[in-house]
Amino acid sequence: MLVQMELKRIIISEIHEQQVIMLKEVDGERSFSIMIGIFEATSIDRRVKRMHSPRPLTHDLIVSVIKNMGGELRDVYINELCEHTYYAKLRIHLNGEIIEVDCRPSDAIALAVTAGVPIYVAEDVLEVVCGE
Repeated sequence: MLVQMELKRIIISEIHEQQVIMLKEVDGERSFSIMIGIFEATSIDRRVKRMHSPRPLTHDLIVSVIKNMGGELRDVYINELCEHTYYAKLRIHLNGEIIEVDCRPSDAIALAVTAGVPIYVAEDVLEVVCGE
């Protein structure tokens, strides 16, 4: 089962390598954080603040490629947690099918924010990270 989440907070630190994003359950109280890189954190932050770039950045490019190839990014989801590493999938509707593409959660969230699509987390991942 997938649980819809929302991006609650982005913590960008100029003195640490790892940045933090916080996800919170849309219809509940559970939340957790993910450590990400500075590029992904600033990309997500720019989109949340509606800051535009004169030329497409990587996440803009990916959304554009999906659209120009006739696809539609439906949603993203964090599907697994293994040895302290999160795994995610992009779900793309193309030619009447849903294609799942493996990606890093930070990229998935940046793409979700860019395209305005939902972010989901697998229930079993939430149970592990929220201690249930």
